[in-house]
Amino acid sequence: MAIFLQDIEALYKHAEKVTLVMDNLSTHTPGSFYEVFPPSQAKALWNRFEFVYTPKHGSWLNMEKIEVNVLIGQCPNRRINNIEMVKTNWQHSRNPETTKAPK
Repeated sequence: MAIFLQDIEALYKHAEKVTLVMDNLSTHTPGSFYEVFPPSQAKALWNRFEFVYTPKHGSWLNMEKIEVNVLIGQCPNRRINNIEMVKTNWQHSRNPETTKAPK
């Protein structure tokens, strides 16, 4: 997996940090990099990533799924061609107080 992450890092070489959302708490540790790369390279590669782990008993990704479904519901007959439209219009008009999670 460390070699795969090296490839990911190379794709985003201009980014300050590469954030990975992980749903397995034991997938990556610093040791996995040190098993494959020399210490200086392992540390540099590890420092390029920010690992975000989903909770052990549930997933905060469910919130993302809810938001995507709301967006799909608001745009059933049209394609959104411009991310700026989403950023300026949809995100600011979304009212989190009226958002309800499915039961």
